[in-house]
Amino acid sequence: MTTAVLTLDLAERFAGLALGHVRREYPNNLDHAMAGPQDARTPRALHPIFYGSFDWHSCVHSHWMLARLLRRFPDMPRSADIRALFDAQFTPEAVAGECAYFAAPTARGFKRPYGWGWLLKLAAELTLSGEGRWSRALAPLADLLARRFCQFLPLAAYPVRSGAHFNTAFGLRLAADYAAAAADRALAAVVLDAARRWYGEDVDCPAWGEPSGDDFLSPALIEAEGMRRLLPVETFRPWFDRFLPGIAEGRPASLFRPARVADRTDGKIAHLDGLNLSRAWCWRALAAALPAGDPRRLPMEAASARHLAAGLPHLSVDYMGEHWLASFATLALDEAPEAGAREG
Repeated sequence: MTTAVLTLDLAERFAGLALGHVRREYPNNLDHAMAGPQDARTPRALHPIFYGSFDWHSCVHSHWMLARLLRRFPDMPRSADIRALFDAQFTPEAVAGECAYFAAPTARGFKRPYGWGWLLKLAAELTLSGEGRWSRALAPLADLLARRFCQFLPLAAYPVRSGAHFNTAFGLRLAADYAAAAADRALAAVVLDAARRWYGEDVDCPAWGEPSGDDFLSPALIEAEGMRRLLPVETFRPWFDRFLPGIAEGRPASLFRPARVADRTDGKIAHLDGLNLSRAWCWRALAAALPAGDPRRLPMEAASARHLAAGLPHLSVDYMGEHWLASFATLALDEAPEAGAREG
């Protein structure tokens, strides 16, 4: 089976989309708790860096995508535009402004865990890029959110298994990448502990409720992908055997069928395009973690291809998808080959 990959042409297209909205302040879906009238401020006044892309978290992961594309294709035609953006945005003053927002008591849970995970994923990418000035500039915000994870996870008795922003497995999955890139042992330990507590005993996942009407994550598959990323291979494989035992027979069937998207101008319904892309990412990564010749690999790879084909043509139909979907397409096309269940 031919595996789709991130090409220079696609990277140029995705970069063009992100560069068109990361500094577009409006429309804006502002997630902002106010303690008084003094807190009634514009997105850019509240967030000196991540004020565009319709909402804070989408702006963060659009910057991650640009960093990823720049690392993969450093001489791409839009590389100069990306570098100029990062030089302008990732300054100590702007990062201090972002940190100041989190210092307010009303912002204790702001964008937890989705935005936290994406910010750490961006910081990890900047670390891997070798462009030290951007990584050093963002470090105070990354450190702040890594510590927030360390404070929050031991307190969280239960996971959140939704298919949207509050899903805890997705947050752990992204935080693990930062912990590895930054050699943050404290974060790595609490993330692994949370994953084992929340998901370690899960078996025979039915996935009967998937998809819900505004999912952009599969609760079943992102849990499996998080465990793949976190567990040693000798622990992950038997866990995965128990968690989704019917994969070779195409069960649960709901995980193998791409979602139907009825209205791409509706922001919630448009989430389903993201579900198809995130499922493609998870299926691809999970298949790669299995031994060669495993009978589950072909149906998993085929499911990944179907979901990618269902989502990839619709990245810029409407701004409700355009401001974020390319990031998930980048995950689906380029993330899985770099990672696998650890060999010990």
